[in-house]
Amino acid sequence: MKLEFSNRIAAMQPSAIREILKATADPNIIPFAAGNPAPEAFPAEAIAKFSAEILETNPIGALQYSLSEGYPLLRETLKVYMKEHFNIGREFDDINIMSGAQQVMDYTAKVLLNEGDTVICENPTFIGTLNTFRSYALNLVGLPMEDDGIRPEDLEAAILANPNTKLIYLIPTFQNPSGRTMSLAKRKAVYEIAVKHNILILEDNPYGELRFEGETLPTIKSLDEKGVVIYAGSFSKVVSPGMRVGFAVAHKDILSKMTIAKQCNDVHTNISAQMVIHKLLTEFDFPAHLERLRGIYRRKCNLMLNALDEKMPTVKHTLPSGGLFVWCDLPEGIDIHEFTQEVLAAGVAIVPGNNFFVDSNMPTQSVRLNYSTPTDEQLVKGVDILAKILNK
Repeated sequence: MKLEFSNRIAAMQPSAIREILKATADPNIIPFAAGNPAPEAFPAEAIAKFSAEILETNPIGALQYSLSEGYPLLRETLKVYMKEHFNIGREFDDINIMSGAQQVMDYTAKVLLNEGDTVICENPTFIGTLNTFRSYALNLVGLPMEDDGIRPEDLEAAILANPNTKLIYLIPTFQNPSGRTMSLAKRKAVYEIAVKHNILILEDNPYGELRFEGETLPTIKSLDEKGVVIYAGSFSKVVSPGMRVGFAVAHKDILSKMTIAKQCNDVHTNISAQMVIHKLLTEFDFPAHLERLRGIYRRKCNLMLNALDEKMPTVKHTLPSGGLFVWCDLPEGIDIHEFTQEVLAAGVAIVPGNNFFVDSNMPTQSVRLNYSTPTDEQLVKGVDILAKILNK
């Protein structure tokens, strides 16, 4: 039988990161290409304890169909948590639980954007969201980044050049892939531009609670008095990606449409996982858990940065204050794809930077390195391998 695929999926390619990660199934490969939490970061004992309690005391609640909007107790707890910790949530807002933050990206495109609408984003940015937008045949416009984020004047110019702009997609805090953080001045400027032009902002913040250096900055959503910001949050990086629990904070009218989209998709997010997350927030020392994670990633990041400075002093790299990633610019003349293949053959998996650009054919000397997944020993050994191949 000859298969014919839909226009929206026929030309799409699998995620380059997912393909590279297949190589990391080999325990001998050092996984600089990953983006997973550190193995020692999971609150496994607490999850096991709460899971057993839930199945013993409320098995039907954990195993039965549930509400598309999310587990009511978790939603109410999150409303309080987001208000107290992030100053997020106005009278016009609500919270829906999603199957990971990735589902927030998908539903934002599905319920708000039409084919050909323009989305403005950072360049580079997260490949998973880029592919989501591509699947809806959206026009993607990428803006170059400075160390403190995109330039507001570039955003204004891009909007004027693309009058059908409907959405601005940003990862302002510990951006994936660059590790950069947008300054408060730029956050305010971007928000004001969005309000001025009546354009929505999708703020993706999976790493915000993993700050291990410096002062916490307000989210863009915390500035939102007009209902123009959709906030995507996740427990993947602070609890477990396998549980697939994320959430959206947005205007109630937007979330009501996302609820319909969810009913057409997975009906509701894993309810037993939602119940476990609720217990972690209410019956577990969650702040102490976050502090432990920050300590883990502070140590791992410093190990990688110190190794890069010692072994690869000519390579420019970002200096993240949190999150999971370092962005490196290799010297001119290096063929990034040959380099990627050669280091993989030597036992290190990395992601070439072109995968994170709106135009994946854009020439680049950049690579993304992850410090959360490798062991401390692998961090040092991996950079040593990169340096030897680069010097060769």
